[in-house]
Amino acid sequence: MSILDLHRRVADLNERYGHLNGEELLRPLLTEELKGEIALVSSFGAESAVLLHQASRIDPGVPVIFINTGKLFGETLRYRDTLVSRLGLTDVREPRPDPEDEAREDPHGLLWRQNAGACCALRKVRPLAKSLEPFGAWITGRKRYQAATRTVLPVIEAADGKIKVNPLAGWGRDELTAYLDRHDLPRHPLEADGYLSIGCMPCTDRVAPGEDPRAGRWRGQEKTECGIHLPMSAVGGAQ
Repeated sequence: MSILDLHRRVADLNERYGHLNGEELLRPLLTEELKGEIALVSSFGAESAVLLHQASRIDPGVPVIFINTGKLFGETLRYRDTLVSRLGLTDVREPRPDPEDEAREDPHGLLWRQNAGACCALRKVRPLAKSLEPFGAWITGRKRYQAATRTVLPVIEAADGKIKVNPLAGWGRDELTAYLDRHDLPRHPLEADGYLSIGCMPCTDRVAPGEDPRAGRWRGQEKTECGIHLPMSAVGGAQ
């Protein structure tokens, strides 16, 4: 699909479905418009259960991509297993960093300390890009309230030659909490200990009351995104 055709398709989808959110938005996309060409990308972190639950109610066989960076909390891996079993998800894919790249670029496993951007490129950005190659569209769990960089997040957008869907873009923390409670969904075990945005263990910290929910990610650095939501041109050279 050409860039022009991609933007036309995104504009058409926004015109017809851009006013919807959550499960109401996912249903026509998963069952009609983008059926067979869309995957859901999930960190299985805080609040991830909302989007995974909504998708599972429509199609438990939707491809779910979970990037195992090799630096995740054990609690995240166990939470993933709990949600997969609870929601009946049948196609969870677990890409990892390329072993040869990892041996060459991070032989001692400490790249996160020396160059966090390069570490994310190795362990998250490139594995995800490879996993998304068969798909023309993907679903994210980003919300506008999470960070200043996300305040104008669209519901459906074009990015790096693919359609990107953000069903929870307009949801706030109260709505997410209410949904989790209403459906009796399990919480990530680290939330109770003050972790409101959960990524890799070395680069995730607790968040103080009143802080930006993502303040604990790469604390003390200018870095605010791992890179999977940035243009590939901006992170592709970070090796």
